[in-house]
Amino acid sequence: MSGEDAIAKQKQMTIIVTKGTLDWAYPPFILATTAAAMDVNVSMFFTFYGLQLLKKDLGHLRVSALGNPAMEMPLAGLHLTMPNVAAALPGMDALSTTLMRNLIKRKGVASIEDLREAALDSEVEMIGCRMTMDLFEWTAGDLVEGIAIGGAATYMEKALKSDINLFI
Repeated sequence: MSGEDAIAKQKQMTIIVTKGTLDWAYPPFILATTAAAMDVNVSMFFTFYGLQLLKKDLGHLRVSALGNPAMEMPLAGLHLTMPNVAAALPGMDALSTTLMRNLIKRKGVASIEDLREAALDSEVEMIGCRMTMDLFEWTAGDLVEGIAIGGAATYMEKALKSDINLFI
């Protein structure tokens, strides 16, 4: 089988990444790196708030407990859920973010920075949405190196050829 035949037979996957919070950053990167490890050709299209995940510094990523009734944190031997009304109180996002970052570190889960780097090392294609960049007045210099910039047509070309298309 020639190299071109092998590429043509390789499974393809696209992921549209629309969320830019710490907790929502994990699913697309975990799926992308796992698929790449399984020899799937992966393209990730980052649009709207998902574009936050391509910023050079990810220290700004937060967790919002508001509107997330499934959020449960192991704390002091208990599994605590936060009532939605408490999530609306000032400082709860900061508290939720701190609890999540501590949990991630304590459990040895890879950071988003590490997962993003692993995806780039695995040749996962990352595409930042041009329209979103224009909307929020971002430049390519605001984003990590090694990504492409494109629009909906760029994504559609890849999605039409893909075996798996995910919207996260």
